[in-house]
Amino acid sequence: MAKNKKKTERKVEQVPVGAPEETPVENEELKKAQEELAKKQQELDDTIHLLQRNQADFENFRRRNNSVRAESYESGKRDAVAELLPSLDDFDRIIANADKADEAWVEGVKLVYRKFTDELKKLGLTEIESEGKFDPNLHNAVLSEAAEGVESETILAVLQKGYKMGDKILRHSMVKVSE
Repeated sequence: MAKNKKKTERKVEQVPVGAPEETPVENEELKKAQEELAKKQQELDDTIHLLQRNQADFENFRRRNNSVRAESYESGKRDAVAELLPSLDDFDRIIANADKADEAWVEGVKLVYRKFTDELKKLGLTEIESEGKFDPNLHNAVLSEAAEGVESETILAVLQKGYKMGDKILRHSMVKVSE
């Protein structure tokens, strides 16, 4: 049994190599599509630029906020310690005049004073040095006295101790200086 095979011939149109000719309507639609694509690309670029700027602004805000928060904390700590300085002065006066009191009581007061000053030091409180030459940035001269054999503007006595936390002055030392 042999089957007869029929060949069907198809006609294939030959398309010339290169760009096909476009009709004016297709050309106009292509231009509109390209313009629309360019417009959308510009919108995308603008949106990306805006997002990058917002991200940079947020990073700057976060850094600024962290530094403000840290400075606020330090400022609050300084304010709290500054409010405790009169109590520290009272302890100094009590200890200076303790020779008239009961010895056990004096030892108790000195123990409380040491604990108090240790805790303040942990917070960063340091006493301003008041020996030697007068420094207007650290000391407040409330009295002056002529003293022989002493150089001018030398601190003669400390009337009230000064304190600072870090590089911030909480209270200047009140001193008597030589003329």
